[in-house]
Amino acid sequence: MEDKYEGDFYCLKCKTTVQSVGEITTTNGRRMAKGSCPNCGTKMTRILPKAKA
Repeated sequence: MEDKYEGDFYCLKCKTTVQSVGEITTTNGRRMAKGSCPNCGTKMTRILPKAKA
């Protein structure tokens, strides 16, 4: 089961904040959500806070 993040992402191409759903991944010990812009299709990432134990 993969974790999902649903919330605000900032699209660098549209230069706006958009609501989207992304998958949570871990890279170099940091959690981040990866999704795509619903308007233009550009890949977006958002760094998330550390997971609570």
